[in-house]
Amino acid sequence: MTKVTKLGSSHKITWLTTLVLSTALSATAHASPDVPTGSTPSPLFGAADFSQPMLRFEEFGPQPVTYTSATTCPGCTLLPAPTGPAACTSSPSSASLDAFLNQTLPFPLPQDQANTSTQNPWAVAIRSCLGIPLTTSAIEGRAPGAWFAHQRSAEFPSKVFVLAAQAGARTNTGLRNSRQRHTFTRGEFGPLGLYYQGGTNTGVQVRLHPYLPVQNPNSVWTFDGTFPPKLLVARYGEPVLFRHHNALPISASANAGFGAHTITTHLHNGHQPAESDGFTGAYYFPGQYYDYRWPMILAGQDSINTGATSTFSATPNNSGANTQIKGDWRETMSTQWFHDHMVDFTAQNVYKGNAAMVNLYSAIDRGKENYLCRSANVNNPNLCLPSGTMLHWGNRDYDVNLMMADKAWDNAGQLKFNVFNTDGFLGDRATVNWNYKPWFQVRPRRYRFRLLNASVSRLWKVAVVNQAGARVPFHMIANDGNIMEHAVRFPNAEDTDLPFQGIGERFDIIIDFTGMAVNTRIYLVNLSEHDDGRRPERAVPLAEAIGNYQGGDPVVGKFLEFRVMGPAPLTVAPADTSMNPAHYVEGLKKMIQRPAISSAELATARHRTFEFGRSGGTDLHPWTIKTDGGQGLTTDVRRISASPDLGALEIWHFSSSDGWTHPVHVHFEEGQILSQNGAPPRSWEKWSRKDLFTIGGQGTPGIPLTMDVAFRFREFMGTFLEHCHNTQHEDRAMLLRWDIKNPGQTVMIPTPMPTWEGVGYENSYALDY
Repeated sequence: MTKVTKLGSSHKITWLTTLVLSTALSATAHASPDVPTGSTPSPLFGAADFSQPMLRFEEFGPQPVTYTSATTCPGCTLLPAPTGPAACTSSPSSASLDAFLNQTLPFPLPQDQANTSTQNPWAVAIRSCLGIPLTTSAIEGRAPGAWFAHQRSAEFPSKVFVLAAQAGARTNTGLRNSRQRHTFTRGEFGPLGLYYQGGTNTGVQVRLHPYLPVQNPNSVWTFDGTFPPKLLVARYGEPVLFRHHNALPISASANAGFGAHTITTHLHNGHQPAESDGFTGAYYFPGQYYDYRWPMILAGQDSINTGATSTFSATPNNSGANTQIKGDWRETMSTQWFHDHMVDFTAQNVYKGNAAMVNLYSAIDRGKENYLCRSANVNNPNLCLPSGTMLHWGNRDYDVNLMMADKAWDNAGQLKFNVFNTDGFLGDRATVNWNYKPWFQVRPRRYRFRLLNASVSRLWKVAVVNQAGARVPFHMIANDGNIMEHAVRFPNAEDTDLPFQGIGERFDIIIDFTGMAVNTRIYLVNLSEHDDGRRPERAVPLAEAIGNYQGGDPVVGKFLEFRVMGPAPLTVAPADTSMNPAHYVEGLKKMIQRPAISSAELATARHRTFEFGRSGGTDLHPWTIKTDGGQGLTTDVRRISASPDLGALEIWHFSSSDGWTHPVHVHFEEGQILSQNGAPPRSWEKWSRKDLFTIGGQGTPGIPLTMDVAFRFREFMGTFLEHCHNTQHEDRAMLLRWDIKNPGQTVMIPTPMPTWEGVGYENSYALDY
């Protein structure tokens, strides 16, 4: 089967050249270990371990929707085009980009179907740079007409919006200072707090350590073009319009050797309609935007708690109370992220900076630890997880996002990536929130840490140790997007440390620093050793990882240092009032009960099999997926490999026997693991709902070869994806499309085909429909 990916004309030479070179190099054996992949070690320029503070995430700061269809916008502008001698090879100027993103309205106003009546505002510059007529281009890169219109938009109208732009690296000018919910005045973000940092993000540069060079504008492309990395703070019942502008260079070659200037944004793993899911073939070009409407609803809202009568199905409001909403509170999600999903270039674009996190708040996970806590009354929904108390909801004083990723850079200190490797890319330097091995100050109390594996090919396995090298007990309370039914203590009988964490997987943990003396040092340690991007070779024993490690993977070992400080003053926060996770382990209280699946449902469920491997692959695209016992197929965005009915429950069987590790991600719905390797799921799986299922890696203890997972498909229809989240595998080409359809539907959704001149459609075809 031929892989079909239609790229804009400026991509084609770069893409084909990459593939030809990849073919030549794929036959060349590399020495083991190969870290960084196909390259030389990244110089440190004198930077020492744990010699810089870790950046806290910067909130996008959604603005309230005040516009109507009749609203005008005097003085509003369109995305400014880059100007001057570098107009073809750069993003807009920093000042013009700030002025544009500081507007108080999204202009032009959003509409249900894509805006095709307004031309790409960069049309003149694009004609000059590329010689393309651009006579039929549109300002919005969404596919036109009803197929990609926003589903149920009247039912879930946007209540807040975010204006964001993907742009080249630049110094933070304080654009979003005033949009931080803590406003640099409250709690630990206030003048007496640990994370005040002068009360501003102004002046933060895009660099991985003060001793490392500042990244060039085409080395790193991130949201706003700035650091700190970005966080969307959202809550259930408050639909978000996320307007993502493409402010990347017009010339595809202005990428410092890797990355595509076309993008598409996937909210992983939001319960959102297909047109806002970030389909890999629904990408758009510089100068354009894409309106993503994320409804922020509970799954099951069409069939469960339809009268919004449950006090547990609720969202915090700004008066300090809760507002009840429809849906199943057992489907509540908390920790998400979004990232690029550009066909063939996901790995490069995510690695280059197209990734952000999402904290999704609810009555259960309110982010206010002293409000109607469950521990005081079982009828109270609020779990009172470590967070803070100064805001009605969404406190982040003791709730910390950690984006873990391995990076590599060249002798000039600029980010680098090996575009020719198809097994997987590994960096040789550990970073957290884009900082090389930072330190982070904590109070002697409980903290919640939201760990995201934001690597492109590396699995992590995290241990928590003290400065003497002894393990520090902690609890996992969430796995992927959801809080689990029971907390799981580590060490335990199944594992002493966190399990291998697949790419895109999230683990929320609570570490208790209570009683630790001032200046105590606690460390996060990576035990997952890679020789290459295929799989972890082993879990390194802790004593070896923090002692005289002789392996060849520089990312093994300590990578984040916690420094215990004195208690917080009363003007910052009262005493620790957060929940004790030890009260929620198996046999005691429940946090969020997993939705039940009846034996009758299991008996009548449709089964599908997906085998991840190399059968049927080519040198250019070695990775394939077999569906229901068929031949191994590479990516074709027109092909529908599965088409479950809206409302159905199905059981999907994932397997791999090729010796590689494949973190399998299914978009849209979280699933319940029924078994792994034919045995009952492990404790951190059986109490959770998940969207990431790591399989394969024969010979790596703790990674199963098979998983059986039950999914329900509800509320929205359309085109979604399933793929390996080793994004090098995804890009070469272990990805398939599946569509949710109405029972009895025979008309297939056509496939969008974007170009500079506009988005057309091609007919889709199905293995099973």
